[in-house]
Amino acid sequence: MSKTWLEQLQQITIVVADARDIRAIENLKPQDAITNPALITAAAQMPEYEDIFHQTLLQAKQDADAGATIDQIVSLAVDCLLVWFGQKILQTITGRVSTEIDARLCYDTEAIIAKARYLVSLYEANNISRERILMKIASTWEGIRAAEVLEKEGIHCHLNLLFGIHQAIACAEAGVTLVSTLVGRIGDWFKKESGREFYPAARDPGVLSVSQFYNYYKKFGYQTQIMVAGFRNIDQIAELAGCDLLAISPVLLEKLQSTTGELPRQLVPAHAAEAHFRKIHVDKYTFYNMHEADRMAYQKLEEGIVGMSKTLVALEKLLAQWLECLENKYINSCSCLSLGNIFRVYDFDGDGFISREEWTGIDAVFDALDVNHDGIITPEEMAGGLGVAFHLSFNSLQVSDKRCEIKNL
Repeated sequence: MSKTWLEQLQQITIVVADARDIRAIENLKPQDAITNPALITAAAQMPEYEDIFHQTLLQAKQDADAGATIDQIVSLAVDCLLVWFGQKILQTITGRVSTEIDARLCYDTEAIIAKARYLVSLYEANNISRERILMKIASTWEGIRAAEVLEKEGIHCHLNLLFGIHQAIACAEAGVTLVSTLVGRIGDWFKKESGREFYPAARDPGVLSVSQFYNYYKKFGYQTQIMVAGFRNIDQIAELAGCDLLAISPVLLEKLQSTTGELPRQLVPAHAAEAHFRKIHVDKYTFYNMHEADRMAYQKLEEGIVGMSKTLVALEKLLAQWLECLENKYINSCSCLSLGNIFRVYDFDGDGFISREEWTGIDAVFDALDVNHDGIITPEEMAGGLGVAFHLSFNSLQVSDKRCEIKNL
């Protein structure tokens, strides 16, 4: 009996399930996972997690410095929730959890470093080794410089929103542990730019970009790993067979499992030695020159930063509203948070629909919510699928001591 594509793929690359809810993680057994504001925002809508948010918000208020503003209290609560979710996920997976750094800090090297150190301190206070933690940072020049400092301290980093070769080279030269890119979003940009509806997988711009990053790294001996996510189909996956890590949605994992036939390895370290690359050093001047010349990378990086920032701002507003409810002794705090607020987190332009470009969560969740597969999510689709897409089977949160120390679970 011939092996499935999934079985063959698992022999040559690390397959990560592109899913961030506990049920999917338990069923699919991914190596790595991510905790971010989008996940917390979804969980905030579920009554079964009221106690988690109640206790975290009240503890954050207690632990905040005297005279702290609502914004400062909520910011502290967000950090605690990110780490709590990450800690819980680590009980299920065998690998690492990436914890997202506030995207609004992405152009402030010192602020990124300070935030990363603080989040790692919360993990370590609960006996979580920093070897199992990645700080997820946007791959701006300032973010890459922050990662270089953090890596030297043993704080490993995951640089995301990487779309251009200049970003990839700068990350490798900085000694970053992991970089990630979204192959589907690169392809979408070129389709929109060119007016084309389809690219063969072997000529897909996203596939070609990843192949370039991979071959450059292997040719010059860089140890930075490349993780690819955001696949639109299994043909894109097949063309990148052999990449370090492939994050694949549950839907596409099922298709790989049901597909048989030979799946040849496309990315091979030995072949990279034959690639025609000239090694370059990317300093600040080179980075910005190349970045401005690469319109796709420039636009997708900015779009990603704006999207993640808006998601975090919306979460903070929801938590501030929740804190007000608690202070006013409202019994049902979830009633303070409407589905309409969640929809507006993602509907950036206010047109009543969420497009794939506006979506800042994982593509697998977008696909699950987009019931009729027309490329947009309506309020009705959001209402019908939110609980299923993001359901998290968490127990009660225990927080105590100063600075929201999270108890061992």
